[in-house]
Amino acid sequence: MNLAEKNTTLIKQKAEAFGFLACGISKAEFLENEARSLENWLTQNLHGEMRYMENYFDKRLDPRLLVEGSKSVISFAYNYFPRKVLNRNDNFKISKYAYGKDYHEVIKEILAEFVAELQDEIGEFGFRVFVDSAPVLERAWAKKSGIGWVGKNANLITKGEGSFYFLAEIICELELVEDAPVTDHCGKCRKCIEACPTGAILDNQIIDGSKCISYATIELKDDIPAHFHGKMQNWMFGCDVCQDVCPWNRFSKPHKQPLFDPNDSLQNFSRKEWKELTQEVFSEIFRKSPVKRAKYAGLKRNIDFLSDENP
Repeated sequence: MNLAEKNTTLIKQKAEAFGFLACGISKAEFLENEARSLENWLTQNLHGEMRYMENYFDKRLDPRLLVEGSKSVISFAYNYFPRKVLNRNDNFKISKYAYGKDYHEVIKEILAEFVAELQDEIGEFGFRVFVDSAPVLERAWAKKSGIGWVGKNANLITKGEGSFYFLAEIICELELVEDAPVTDHCGKCRKCIEACPTGAILDNQIIDGSKCISYATIELKDDIPAHFHGKMQNWMFGCDVCQDVCPWNRFSKPHKQPLFDPNDSLQNFSRKEWKELTQEVFSEIFRKSPVKRAKYAGLKRNIDFLSDENP
């Protein structure tokens, strides 16, 4: 076994020991196919008001521009499927990924410890850790590394696991053995396309961001457009519809990360209490939550919009 094989084996063993659902490796190189897809998506203005997607176009496609001398992209999947879904009776809904502590912080801390332990064993190497926090096309790298395939809803799906997991990467200068992509197993299934309340899934893997409920409740800073009226299905932060209906998610298993469990306040809130939400209560409940991305004003806007739909 040569050094690249030895280090690859060690990394995958450590990934499992650190609680990752999957780990795959791909060569750090220019993503030629994704370049065309990204350019077309941006040209058609399907990113709505997410203007940041127009920035760092080259860096999104070439990891060597993010980490000088990089040779490998190590992709990780970390399960967040909840042990228990929040009460949905007389309540507004929050996407499952946002139930607990902010995944950026949780997974970055895990990967920092992962790299420190790895360097103790194999020596220092150049690297950067990414958890949905830089211009990295995470799904493209995870697909390339064989973790899963990109479904019609543009989520990465893993056979036997589903799609309720976070993605993260280590871009590094280590020479490693790359994995092969897996085949697509969506077939003729169109459940996600047909179930999307707003028709945001235009075609296979093509999403109109401006029509997506997650976009409207998280990314959009202006008023929610009128065309969302009657279609929000009580989602006040994010939306899980296209994942909930995906047949592959019948294989999703509850996570084992206590930091992703919701606090008692979220368990017990009702629609009436959400309508009366104050800045103080928001700050207390969502202090270290992904929901803080919407800020108090954004979440209150979402709640008011839903309240107008369902007085």
